[in-house]
Amino acid sequence: MKKLIVLALIGLFAKLIDGSLGMAYGVTSTSLLLVAGIAPAAASASVHLAEVVTTAASGASHIKFGNVDRQVVLRLILPGSIGAFVGACFLSNLPGDVIKPYISIFLIILGIYILYRFLFKLGEKKATASGRPFTKKQLVPLGLLAGFLDATGGGGWGPVTTPVLMAKQDMKTRKVIGSVDTSEFAVAVSASIGFFIALGWEQVEWLWVGALMLGGVIAAPIAAWLVRLIPSHILGVLVGGLIIITNTRTLLHTLGVSHNMLFSIYFVLAAFWAVGVIYAVKSNPENKNPKFLKNSVDY
Repeated sequence: MKKLIVLALIGLFAKLIDGSLGMAYGVTSTSLLLVAGIAPAAASASVHLAEVVTTAASGASHIKFGNVDRQVVLRLILPGSIGAFVGACFLSNLPGDVIKPYISIFLIILGIYILYRFLFKLGEKKATASGRPFTKKQLVPLGLLAGFLDATGGGGWGPVTTPVLMAKQDMKTRKVIGSVDTSEFAVAVSASIGFFIALGWEQVEWLWVGALMLGGVIAAPIAAWLVRLIPSHILGVLVGGLIIITNTRTLLHTLGVSHNMLFSIYFVLAAFWAVGVIYAVKSNPENKNPKFLKNSVDY
């Protein structure tokens, strides 16, 4: 029972971050499930099953709050679904013990990217291009790659699509986040189908899925509301550091690193993470603006 409560809290925390940043539900949840000892394919399958419900709730909430660009959603759904299905089948046919360190490395890279994105680009305007929307030819490879990485790593849809859309399109951040979260529903469904075909129903931890779902459904409308009100820089730094530390633990245990060395590495990572959080707080543009909660509606 205690484990289910913890998983529900993980689902709530991960969806709160994901709905506010447009990324990190999958990588956060999968990272923590790997730490708990679940095989990569089973962990990714459990997370994607939970996401079928949580992304539906998140998408509905974002639509209600006007955070969605329907054209972007429609152009991402098909290639993202194909990529996710192929990625799920690919991961399911690999031995868990062999692939686990590689998945951890992939998640660490995503964590570093998330950390970099929100730590060193605090003051930049995210929409930098000419304002012309993505064409179908541009969104198809983006959706295929992001969907494949999402299924194989248990996360990757948001970390890949959100920054690209922010950098390329003349869209408000809340529109990017809402569109990415809404389109992820189709990706989660396709990945789940792929896992069912390749793994079978018996590999899924249904109680874990239910707990993740419960936490995510509770957090989805809160996150969709928060994305209109608060800046996301500090949350980005927090979740990036969490992903790096949890997957470093998995990787180091796989490599058989001694306990003394583990402690030293954790201490160094935690110190850098703390410095990053402090820097994010001090560098946040809203600290110089008396209306702290002003930015997010148009940011």
